Amino acid sequence: MKHSKNIKRRAVAIYLFMILLALVIIIQPLYTQIFESHLYNTENYNVTRTVTVPASRGNIYSDDLSLLATSIPEYEIRWDAKQVAKELFLDEVEELSFKLSELFDDKIASYYSNYLRKVWAKQSRYALIKRKVNYNQLKLLKQFPIFREGRYKGGFQYKQINIRQKPFQQLAGRTIGYHKKQSKSVGIEGAFNYDLKGKNGERLEHRLAGNEWMPIRERESFPGKDVITTIDIRVQDIAHQALEERLYFHDADFGTTILMEVATGEIKSIVNLKKVDEDKYVEFYNFAIGRSIEPGSTFKLASVIAGLEDGFLQLDDSVNTTGGKHSFYDRVMRDSKKGGYGVISLKESFTKSSNVGISKLINKHYESKPSQFVDRLYSMGINDPLGIALSGEVKPAIRHPKQSSNWSGTTLPWMSIGYGIKMTPLQILSFYAAIANDGQRMKPLFVKSIMANGITEKNFNPEVLNPSICSMTNIKKVKQMLEDVVEYGTAKNIKSKQYKIAGKTGTAQLIIDGAYDNQRHQASFVGYFPADNPKYACIVMINDPQENGSYGGDVAAPVFRTISDYVMNTDLSLQHTDTIENRQIPVSKDGYKRHLTNVFSSFDVPISSDDDRAQWVLTKSQKEQVKLQTRNITRDLEKNKMPNIKGMGLNDVLFLLENYGLNISYSGRGSVKEQSINKGENISKGQNLTIVLS
Repeated sequence: MKHSKNIKRRAVAIYLFMILLALVIIIQPLYTQIFESHLYNTENYNVTRTVTVPASRGNIYSDDLSLLATSIPEYEIRWDAKQVAKELFLDEVEELSFKLSELFDDKIASYYSNYLRKVWAKQSRYALIKRKVNYNQLKLLKQFPIFREGRYKGGFQYKQINIRQKPFQQLAGRTIGYHKKQSKSVGIEGAFNYDLKGKNGERLEHRLAGNEWMPIRERESFPGKDVITTIDIRVQDIAHQALEERLYFHDADFGTTILMEVATGEIKSIVNLKKVDEDKYVEFYNFAIGRSIEPGSTFKLASVIAGLEDGFLQLDDSVNTTGGKHSFYDRVMRDSKKGGYGVISLKESFTKSSNVGISKLINKHYESKPSQFVDRLYSMGINDPLGIALSGEVKPAIRHPKQSSNWSGTTLPWMSIGYGIKMTPLQILSFYAAIANDGQRMKPLFVKSIMANGITEKNFNPEVLNPSICSMTNIKKVKQMLEDVVEYGTAKNIKSKQYKIAGKTGTAQLIIDGAYDNQRHQASFVGYFPADNPKYACIVMINDPQENGSYGGDVAAPVFRTISDYVMNTDLSLQHTDTIENRQIPVSKDGYKRHLTNVFSSFDVPISSDDDRAQWVLTKSQKEQVKLQTRNITRDLEKNKMPNIKGMGLNDVLFLLENYGLNISYSGRGSVKEQSINKGENISKGQNLTIVLS
């Protein structure tokens, strides 16, 4: 009996256990369904993710290695409280709070202390400490209490974000361009994106409560390569100022200017300014390569060359300007001078920019065979795009009688003076540069080389588009005409006693509401210098001037003269021997010693230094040399003292002091004249500094 009772007890126990197990099996799914369903949503199923770590984009430099565009790293600081031992936290939290308050100067130490204690109490894994931290601040943070223990003991974490900046701001802004994933990239940033972008890395992240993501591990990125452009930042600055001043003076809509080396095609400056409100012009659009315009009288050069090459014209051919107007069918051609110029030669027609004279001569010889005229233009390559590296070039539009349905009896005479056709300013400039280069037309070059880690990986050499656009005999003839334009023609106002300029003015009526408006104009001047041994070609185009004149000679030519004067005074290769022997030692901005030494050496300027180890120097121009004196800027910053930055260029100041952590605002151009914090005063991260340039 006793044995039977034991069996019954065991059976009951097993039965009860089975019932309990069944209840657990039934209840658990119900509990999960009711109370924990959010944990199993699709959005919470994956608790890790892989994110892209953007590579640091390569720099873009001018021809003297001045920074035109660079990526400045910013950092987001996070803290994993769960990694920090209680003893370490309690011992060092107050000191950490004090240092955070001192470094960022935004909140008192007690705020940071309370915040850190709350984070630690919650054992938060990815708490935000600070955004927009610079590299120098990051280095200091790594040495702070708790944080100095690293990621796995101190919970210190940071994420790098690269911010693209242009140290020279607007200068060559549209040519430097930008790269955006959401829209089309433009300029050098877009054309050379493959080299600049580098190779992205990857970061594996784990999701925490509150939808925060904590890094687990990371595959590093590789920085992009650097692009060395042909831009001369000094000339770019002068050209920008000269064009901007003229746009204000004439209250114009927009303008562009380009300077190009005739033998290499290198673009030394390119400015594009557009009025965006009543008193502001900005780099708005690359008119130089993307805006197709009617050239107006600057196209007369191509028309004359066509007639010379075909044997129809000679410079002394005479033409009657018939009182300054002439009818071609139902349209009247007019000269800008009322009453015209009487009977003049072809050469005079060009020099005085007579619309009637040029159009009558061209129409006389080509009226019955307009295809021959256009074919001759095509043979010079005028109808072909330049094929430049930058995107956005508009193809020239020059109609051909056999391919155009709207060719009429008036098309040829108006085409001969630059109407009814379209070219970009850069295409017009390239043609004039070919004349200066004895007929050889070069492809415009914006980039000289690609560098990686300071080593040149690829060079871009000059490229010939057309070895000879016309005969040398006719090159010599039109060169003399171009010189005469400046000597006593429509651009005599920019004649220089020091050197010769050759070029052509252009004044074209604008099409407003579908019709030409004789009160609205586009003014231009294109030419080269020095005319007796050309090195540079330049074009200036100003659209819709409203005040103080409208002709190319009055509006655009003065900008050309300002640019050419500066280049002639600074390019030693253009100086005569006696001028070089008697030249004065140049005056220079203070700055980084290695860069200054390279510049002085390239111009054969003697220098001496009081310390070969110096990084930053003052420049003192003496009778026979430039003396470089040590400037203890780095030492002052290490002691948290304000250095003397007077005489330095803006680029160097921004590099030094923004990396230190100062917030800089500035006005003016040139070198530093005034600084709001005097030398020797104590400074701290986040402090504001105002500088005045002149």
